[in-house]
Amino acid sequence: MPAPTSPADLYRHSLRLLLDKNIPAWVALWAEDGLMEFPFAPDGWPRRLEGKEAIAAYMRHYPDHIDLYDFPDLRIHQTDDPQTLVAEMRGVGRLRESGTPFDMTYIAIVTVQEGHITSYRDYWNPLAVQEPGADFTGSSR
Repeated sequence: MPAPTSPADLYRHSLRLLLDKNIPAWVALWAEDGLMEFPFAPDGWPRRLEGKEAIAAYMRHYPDHIDLYDFPDLRIHQTDDPQTLVAEMRGVGRLRESGTPFDMTYIAIVTVQEGHITSYRDYWNPLAVQEPGADFTGSSR
């Protein structure tokens, strides 16, 4: 089944792939020159990932560090630009190394063009990464 192409459907599909721990399929939703940004990232963490390859490297070990169970409270807001949406949600699961519960609130601004994610600004709480064992991507920070 081909990936959905409407921004909201594509975003919902991307969340399902993350819950399924299917990072290669999640990365395949991205445009080659996609841009992922973390405006609130603390010092030492990446603030900007340019290109599908950089995004894939960042996300490759995500399932090894966090076991996501659900994205409750998902709300998708349409914008004046039909290709851009604002998503609010929580990510719920546990950190694999420590077994500590994980519950993060996210706001994301996502742009989709021609069925691929071209821009993703992820506004998450940087205070959560100050908890012991909270490196949930396994990326080089």
